[in-house]
Amino acid sequence: MSGLEISLGTLVFLVALALAFDFLNGLHDAANSIATVVSTGVLKPYQAVIMAATFNFVALFVFHLKVATTVGKGIVDPAIVDQYVVFGALAGASAWNVITWWAGLPSSSSHALIGGLIGAAVAKVGFGSLVASGIGMTVLFIFLSPVMGFVLGGLLLVAVSWIFRRSSPARIDRWFRRLQLVSASLYSLGHGGNDAQKTIGIIWILLIAAKVPGAQEQVPVWVIVACYVTMALGTFLGGWRIVKTMGQRITKLKPVGGFCAETGGAITLFLATSLGIPVSTTHTITGAIVGVGSTRKLSAVRWGVAGNIVWAWIFTIPASAFMAAIGWWLARTVL
Repeated sequence: MSGLEISLGTLVFLVALALAFDFLNGLHDAANSIATVVSTGVLKPYQAVIMAATFNFVALFVFHLKVATTVGKGIVDPAIVDQYVVFGALAGASAWNVITWWAGLPSSSSHALIGGLIGAAVAKVGFGSLVASGIGMTVLFIFLSPVMGFVLGGLLLVAVSWIFRRSSPARIDRWFRRLQLVSASLYSLGHGGNDAQKTIGIIWILLIAAKVPGAQEQVPVWVIVACYVTMALGTFLGGWRIVKTMGQRITKLKPVGGFCAETGGAITLFLATSLGIPVSTTHTITGAIVGVGSTRKLSAVRWGVAGNIVWAWIFTIPASAFMAAIGWWLARTVL
């Protein structure tokens, strides 16, 4: 690609489209941060979304841009990226987000974007455009992040049950209603730190493809701020269709269970973000909720609901890749 082959108008349109995806990410994944704290009655929905949106934005000042680097340079070869690849990736990911949001299924916006990038890149030049190491690590954490959430959430509940074994249920409930404010805030911080960086990464490779001065060396500050603000706004407006599934349909939660699930999920997200791995906040918190529920008793988990969510996980990357390939073809044909 030579010169500014991507026109200014096209560049502005694609940045706006990427920010629209970022907004949908916050809207779609808001339930991840707030479902447990709302379902336990610790916060009202409007209080929870204000808290979640605030900590989504605060993550800007906490985490390095390792996830953005992985998305920008570690999934597909940046040399093959052009306006059509970016459009296809965003169109495919956004379409899958809308479909699963409408169905009330907590699928992964992160993996929808990864699938979109893969589908558009393969449609353009074939499988040789893919970066095996980055995709391999992302796929590995599709399985590891919910397992880590499951294990940590369950272990935390066991530990808390032992520590507070002599306390009355009323005292435990009172303490963990306060502590759940901390755990929910930490999970929202981890959500913002991992998810906003994915859109930062996609805009970054677009700016590199357009040969915007300085973009090759580092991400422009305005991109970072815009992505965090946009996702926080999406979270603020909420994802109410998914809250019920996450908060009550998988298992009935009390404040102590909500605290353990959120804390286990937050630890997983902090670790993945520090390693630069784009994980699914949806997978992570769902695994943690199931871990907490199954620690009490296996029948406490509605395995049919959990199974439907797993099917959505399995189909996310191939479905968004397929729609992204169609989006790439349409862009090449129409634009």
